Amino acid sequence: MTNSPDHDIAQRLAAVRQRIRTAEVAYGRQPGSVALLAVSKRQPVEALRTALAEGQQAFGENYLQEGADKREALADTPIEWHFVGAIQSNKTRAVAEGFDWVHTVDRGKTVRRLSEQRPAERPPLQCCLQVNVSGEASKSGAEPDQVRELAHAIAELPRLTLRGLMTLPEAVTDFDAQRAAFRQLHDLQARLIDDGLNLDTLSMGMSNDLEAAVAEGATMVRLGTAVFGPRPEKKP
Repeated sequence: MTNSPDHDIAQRLAAVRQRIRTAEVAYGRQPGSVALLAVSKRQPVEALRTALAEGQQAFGENYLQEGADKREALADTPIEWHFVGAIQSNKTRAVAEGFDWVHTVDRGKTVRRLSEQRPAERPPLQCCLQVNVSGEASKSGAEPDQVRELAHAIAELPRLTLRGLMTLPEAVTDFDAQRAAFRQLHDLQARLIDDGLNLDTLSMGMSNDLEAAVAEGATMVRLGTAVFGPRPEKKP
């Protein structure tokens, strides 16, 4: 007898939470100091409702239209919506109006538009500045030497709150190499805090490098298939 999809998601969530707790203990982190962001792109609304029933409230979406459709379908829930996809300049309004968090800001023009377009009746948009710590040409993110200027610029904008930094480093299997990439982000954030910025979020770590991220100070890890299982095929 096969398990129901609801049962599978509940089991996966429990396993992921245990994995996070184990990493917290292993690397001397405070229990509960690492939050889970469930990345729900291409997952059906029913899957999000199941995870929500299991106590998961923060969900990450990569695609604006899909995120808008899900927010409408789940308007009766207390979900905290995070945008984790690339931001095109002509799509900033949809991010500013629809999401609680955005993890992928990396340009001055983008953040100015987000601030201008954030509705006045909503709380400030919570932001993470994405950093390309691995220097990959195919990856979005500010270069490390751009971070200080851009972070201070974001901190001055009225409708945004800079919460910290985010990275998606090069995928490697060596644990020490994983840690080294995440340490770069941690050290960048430490310098910004020394500058006087009030930052509390390091958004880093996915299913293949969660432990390395926790070891280097992650406060939010982003997991998708580890929570929901394989993504449905993309519609043509």
